[in-house]
Amino acid sequence: MQVKKPQDSLVIMNELVLPNDTNMMHNLMGGRLLYWMDIAAAMSAQKHSNRLVVTASVDNVSFQRSIKLGDAVTIEAKVTRAFNKSMEVRLDVWAQNIPTGTKEKSNEAFYTFVALDEDGKPTFVPEIVPETEDDKLLFAGALRRRQLRLILSGRMEPNDATEIRALFEAAKHDV
Repeated sequence: MQVKKPQDSLVIMNELVLPNDTNMMHNLMGGRLLYWMDIAAAMSAQKHSNRLVVTASVDNVSFQRSIKLGDAVTIEAKVTRAFNKSMEVRLDVWAQNIPTGTKEKSNEAFYTFVALDEDGKPTFVPEIVPETEDDKLLFAGALRRRQLRLILSGRMEPNDATEIRALFEAAKHDV
């Protein structure tokens, strides 16, 4: 199976916030943004796996800044790590007021996708090899984030989360 780089899965999606995308305060509705993020993340996972994918989980999404009517939204998505049949995708969302030229980060999130074969069954995905320092940091943290997701979903016992346990052990020694 082919080995890929995070850059191979990069997706940059742009949307313009129109009146039907906003709430009564003329801010982008959170659900609309999550919808756009899911599309961008799915395209990234598909580029990495060359398969159809389904969303398996969405990590905490914190809205750091509201996005206003008329703003241009840029969503950057790329696979940070591939596991056997799943992939973690990192998303960064930017809001730009084009007339003023201001651009600010709105939020970030991690989504997880599972690749499917022709019969709709989970299938293996290519390994990913990080290149940049940022990619290496995201890759290293992905196993801890995965273990946390599995614990929260009830599919892993906390005592089995070796990466998370190692963090707490290291913290005890630092005190």
